[in-house]
Amino acid sequence: MNKTFTAAAIAAMAVLTGSALAGCSMSTPAPAETTQATPAPSDNGAASTSPAASTGPGSTGAARSGGTKAACELFNKLVADYGAVSPTDSQGYEDVYSRAQDAKDTVSGDLRGLFTSLSLLAIDHSSVAETGGKPSQESKDAVRDAVFANAGTCTAEGVTLRL
Repeated sequence: MNKTFTAAAIAAMAVLTGSALAGCSMSTPAPAETTQATPAPSDNGAASTSPAASTGPGSTGAARSGGTKAACELFNKLVADYGAVSPTDSQGYEDVYSRAQDAKDTVSGDLRGLFTSLSLLAIDHSSVAETGGKPSQESKDAVRDAVFANAGTCTAEGVTLRL
């Protein structure tokens, strides 16, 4: 049953990831547009310091407030958190899944693919963690592809994406 669920989840997330990556050419999160509508000198300074100071580890507020750079940094944080989970801790992987899902809702365009693919990998790993299994190669490939698709955008913001 877990394998059936995992296969269904992988297929659904692959479709979502593919449509998010192929269907959107815009890679700037929607909140960045509202920042441009406000006076830039006072908001830019606040936006670049406030998210880091006001949000804790794993918070998605950074992506919501800080635009592309914050989203890229949050992705790297979630990847690090994913890597720190014990291989048999299914709840730890589910926590990463939830935070990646929440983060996905704070960005638009190709950046959604980063968090969608990480969600897929985390939930896939969660389903096999108790038996010491590993996530499917397709899940790993989805994250790799999303990182490559967003590497230029994040690098332009001064952030190198991690796998």
